[in-house]
Amino acid sequence: MEHNHNHSHSHTGHSHSHNANKKALTISFILIASFMFIEFIGGYLTHSLALISDAGHMLSDAVALGLSLSALIFGARAATPSKTYGYKRFEILAALLNGIVLVLLALFIFKEAIERLSSPPQVMGKGMIIISTIGLLINIFVAWILHSQGSTKENLNIRSAFLHVIGDLLGSVGAIIAAVLIILFDWFIADSIASMIVSILVLYSGWHVLKESVNILMEAKPSNIDSDEMIKLLKSIEGVEDIHDLHIWMITSDFSVMTVHLKVKQDSDRDQILEKAKRTINKTFGIKHITIQMESRELCPYEESCN
Repeated sequence: MEHNHNHSHSHTGHSHSHNANKKALTISFILIASFMFIEFIGGYLTHSLALISDAGHMLSDAVALGLSLSALIFGARAATPSKTYGYKRFEILAALLNGIVLVLLALFIFKEAIERLSSPPQVMGKGMIIISTIGLLINIFVAWILHSQGSTKENLNIRSAFLHVIGDLLGSVGAIIAAVLIILFDWFIADSIASMIVSILVLYSGWHVLKESVNILMEAKPSNIDSDEMIKLLKSIEGVEDIHDLHIWMITSDFSVMTVHLKVKQDSDRDQILEKAKRTINKTFGIKHITIQMESRELCPYEESCN
């Protein structure tokens, strides 16, 4: 029996990515949390549901960014005998909570907007457009920080925070359009319509984050890895007769793990097979944490014991 845990990835690169994510989240959190209060007060004074809902979305942004920041801090803690993978899953729990908050917020905004359709209140368009424009600029800046300095592609937690901000950015755009229609045509119903559109966008992004985080917690296979291709690849290695007990799952969105049993020819060079298998898997699928157990017909005389 042979095992392999390949830890050849760069810890220096990981540390740089962690620090960049932490810095991006800290700056974003301060900006979003500060403007949230301004937008809420502005929405209350102008009677704009679009601004208030956008402020509510900013509140969820602030919570999301705060949770994401906490997740990075806790997730960096070293593994312990009782938590052998450390606290990396904390960031997935944070992403899950972010997704739940987004979905609930979207449903609440949609409900409030529908109730306002029948009797839309008079909204102060000029005040609304000033506040929503400032909000748009802040959201653009925060989105740029998260995208340029954070790992939005590799890290689900950073991506969920980024989607929060994008949803809020679109909310600001909707509020600006509604404000223009109110100023030019006195179409006060535009405020409710903008809120409904924003809620649908928020619901979409929230559902996506929720589904992906649940998949990770359920230890689902990464969507970019084809199990059949993996089997074909391993069977193509000289000396490998068959494979079984293949498991591929995610600890976090950027940390995939796999285990597999290889049935090899009795006279084959196991060290060579092991090195070629781990090198090929890493190169083709990007999995770095690999455990391989090799068996031969001699150690596995009954077919059912190896399946």
